Amino acid sequence: MKILYVIPARGGSKGIPHKNIKPLNGKPLIYYSIDVARLLTIDEHICVSTDDEEIIKVVENYGLKVPFKRPDNIATDTSTTNDVLIHAINFYEAKGDFYDVVVLLQPTSPLRKPTHVKDALDLYTNDMEMVVSVKESHASSVLCSENEDGFLELCFNKFGKRRQDLKSYYEYNGAVYIINIKQLKEKGLSGFTKTKKYIMDEFSSIDIDIPLDWVIVESILKNQDSKI
Repeated sequence: MKILYVIPARGGSKGIPHKNIKPLNGKPLIYYSIDVARLLTIDEHICVSTDDEEIIKVVENYGLKVPFKRPDNIATDTSTTNDVLIHAINFYEAKGDFYDVVVLLQPTSPLRKPTHVKDALDLYTNDMEMVVSVKESHASSVLCSENEDGFLELCFNKFGKRRQDLKSYYEYNGAVYIINIKQLKEKGLSGFTKTKKYIMDEFSSIDIDIPLDWVIVESILKNQDSKI
């Protein structure tokens, strides 16, 4: 099974400016995902997809060649992950490099470890479309919506059960996606119906989306360093 590791890093982050290359506990955020990929494969099979010259410079200063600059038409707020992956796959195939699987590693999951990716890969088989990392969700016990009279109603927990007595629900945590390239081309991510879960702990599942997430993860990393 030939695997391409794709790390998407668009330059236009609004919530945290220059997020992908902002130093997190002493090194650019994107380096955490590059480090994980490098423990799983060689640089030849790692693709940082970015539209930003500054990100390219930071990545190449880390010794990893960025194979292309992402076109403007797939570097907007409305561009999809599907667009980014297909563009990267087509780039390599045009050079004669054909892969079976793409592993998507988003830079916003710096607490993801190589073992998480390995374990997710162990779950993958060719008859699947995707293995995706998730965390167990506690929202089902408290998620509610407003009814026509303006009062709140629980969506799932109609009878006030204990959380542990409810059906299990999961949230994508954004850390690991193992994707069947043939199926990606035929159906696109939104058309997948054969997706298996890989459960990660809540600690490792933290996804940096807002400044508070950044503060939390940096605190965790600093605490880890102090124990070494």
